[in-house]
Amino acid sequence: MSNYHIKHLEEYYQVYRKSVRNPEAFWEEIAEEHFVWRKKWNNVLSWDFSKPEIKWFEGAKLNITDNCLDRHLPTRGDKTAIIFEPNDPNEEALHITYRELHERVCRMANVLKDHGVKKGDRVCIYLPMIPELAVSLLACARIGAIHSVVFAGFSSNALATRINDSDCKIVLTSDGSFRGSKSIDLKGIVDKALEDCPGVKNVLVAKRINSDIHMEEGRDKWLQPLLNEAYADCVAEIMDAEDPLFILYTSGSTGTPKGMVHTTGGYMVYSAYTFKNVFQYREEDVYWCTADIGWITGHSYIVYGPLANGATTVMFEGVPSYPDYGRFWEVVEKHKVNQFYTAPTAIRALAKENLEFVEKHDLSSLKVLGSVGEPINEEAWHWYNNNVGKNNSPIVDTWWQTETGGIMITPIPYVTPTAPTYATLPFIGIQPALMDEVGNELKGNQVSGRLCIKFPWPSIARTIWGNHERYRDTYFTAYKDMYFTGDGALRDAVGYYRITGRVDDVIIVSGHNLGTAPIEDSINEHPAVAESAIVGFPHEVKGNALYGYVILKEFGETRDRDNLRKEINQQITEHIGPIAKLDKIQFVSGLPKTRSGKIMRRILRKIASNDTSNLGDTSTLLNPEVVKEIIENVL
Repeated sequence: MSNYHIKHLEEYYQVYRKSVRNPEAFWEEIAEEHFVWRKKWNNVLSWDFSKPEIKWFEGAKLNITDNCLDRHLPTRGDKTAIIFEPNDPNEEALHITYRELHERVCRMANVLKDHGVKKGDRVCIYLPMIPELAVSLLACARIGAIHSVVFAGFSSNALATRINDSDCKIVLTSDGSFRGSKSIDLKGIVDKALEDCPGVKNVLVAKRINSDIHMEEGRDKWLQPLLNEAYADCVAEIMDAEDPLFILYTSGSTGTPKGMVHTTGGYMVYSAYTFKNVFQYREEDVYWCTADIGWITGHSYIVYGPLANGATTVMFEGVPSYPDYGRFWEVVEKHKVNQFYTAPTAIRALAKENLEFVEKHDLSSLKVLGSVGEPINEEAWHWYNNNVGKNNSPIVDTWWQTETGGIMITPIPYVTPTAPTYATLPFIGIQPALMDEVGNELKGNQVSGRLCIKFPWPSIARTIWGNHERYRDTYFTAYKDMYFTGDGALRDAVGYYRITGRVDDVIIVSGHNLGTAPIEDSINEHPAVAESAIVGFPHEVKGNALYGYVILKEFGETRDRDNLRKEINQQITEHIGPIAKLDKIQFVSGLPKTRSGKIMRRILRKIASNDTSNLGDTSTLLNPEVVKEIIENVL
């Protein structure tokens, strides 16, 4: 019996037990049965978290693009691999078959080789969500170059930092990008960044918005003419399973961004295996993850995971609010999407709008709904379930990180009974542990603590680029022989996990540990509230007190603010207890968020503490303008 596709709960428990009792045998079976290798491994796994050093499928040889492209050509050559849905709904969508994608990737790979890119070189990709972005990742993988995708919305300073940290020799970008009704001058941002990046010798520019841009002679070239001239086949470079596939930067709570390094063999196996099961993907399905490929969600669950399974994956250039708040649902209807994976931030934003935006579209094709990026609050979960899924499409509330490479705790749809706000059970092979502050594991159920993982999984990041000591210090020193996630979690009476937020989002008030997520959930259930964020600020009696930033729904804007504050605190008292009441509640129009939708609580903490002298670089935020507004109206 193949363990590649879990079909019911009894099978989940059976396969899970097998995967944790003998992980090497389990992952060897998955790798052997479902992937193409040029040479088999000598050893499935060696690991030592104290160093830390992790190696999966040691000695194996492969190229990930053989698995994402070449092996599909005989049976799926004419099947659509990527549906490109443009920003403008009036622009025709593009259906790229596996055969066409293979040719595009080979041409791009040959262009990179013609510009001196070779195995092990780093390539910075700063592109919008256009086909060239997915093609660029695969082209780098084809020739053994290490791709470093920087989200095409980061500032020139953030871009330069990432280019220099990994010493990229070439940048792939475009003249600009569309974002709703606006266009963004990406090439101008690249030009400014490269003033501080002496190592970059070539910039290849895709044409998207047809703007008039500066092209630096000797350095900048238009991409399309080069692709037209390039040979349409490229022999795949043979890689070691532990050769780096990509670097992806994630913001640290302090210090410079961390360049997480993911390697080839283990990442391929885990991203493909999780995709197949977490979304219950079937051969003719159309799958859509709304993330940007600039984030790990896009790497694992727009490109590598789907393509390794021969899936049809949607790439969406636009935003959920353009030309109106029905855009997501219009795309679902248009392409008959079966699996839909998005962020709670997007769900909450859409839930604020008129329900007609959802109801006028046929969403009957949907089979699975997904949530990613942060814990989804109960009100948003029910709105998503009732109005989008019609109580008929299970919600997979997935927990994972850039560092993990793939989904770690999640329901499996039609297998695991779901529960609002719970990520439910560990995925196959994942061994979570909840730890107290002094390093003891909390056994049994109905406990809460710090979430760690006891045993390596194939897609764990191997290091931080150029700084292995930081990797060790950040993830492996808090608890002996464990990977520390930085998140808190609780395990309920049936063993389901609920992520309670970053451990640094646990605020100690009068000796009580208060996680921000449950308080925010409680506030967000108030009918006038759209979204909230809680931080601690110094208090001379309590040590810390709670400060709430609250966004109101449209009808809430007309309510008396003092009464609303009382109602919100009363609701918290009823849900959690009087200890969790907020000392201050500031009503705001927005919250400072990263491009991936995470709330920048560090900034909110500083504002609440009246420490605004050094907020750091806010230009990389999705909405830097709200920071000024919040400061001006601080309580």
